[in-house]
Amino acid sequence: MADSPAANGNGGGMPQGDVPTINALAQYTKDLSFENPNAPRSLQPKEGQGPQINIQVNVNAQQLSETDFEVELKLEGDAKVQNEVLFAFEVTYAGVFRLLNIPADQIHPAVMIECPRLLFPFARQIVAEAVRNGGFPPLYIDPIDFVGLYRQKVMEQQGAQGPLAS
Repeated sequence: MADSPAANGNGGGMPQGDVPTINALAQYTKDLSFENPNAPRSLQPKEGQGPQINIQVNVNAQQLSETDFEVELKLEGDAKVQNEVLFAFEVTYAGVFRLLNIPADQIHPAVMIECPRLLFPFARQIVAEAVRNGGFPPLYIDPIDFVGLYRQKVMEQQGAQGPLAS
């Protein structure tokens, strides 16, 4: 048995030496909206194909101190049948994270990839419960490729700056 206490995953243990760590200091729902604009008609069984579901994902971050960052994961979506909205939702789920011993060139990717990856299961559950409470089967959003999303955002930002003049 080891004599040193083990980390409990909630920032309770002290990192050993210079081990890179990300600790979630707080998590919270910042904004939540669910709309069922055509109820009760939208709750009646429909013939034919199922609803078309559209989901948008956005990640924003703000530095609070040298080591602390607030990260927001925003999920927006709707379900439509023949252009009629069955339901629409929007959730902004956020967390405050402390990053320690992470190289400066890796802080931005850690904040924009790893932090939303930690928030996602909670935001996903909030959406599923809101949809279920709206009278529909729960909507379980598929896992999100935050690395791909990050790369896409970087490419968009580089494209917005335009090509360098030669």
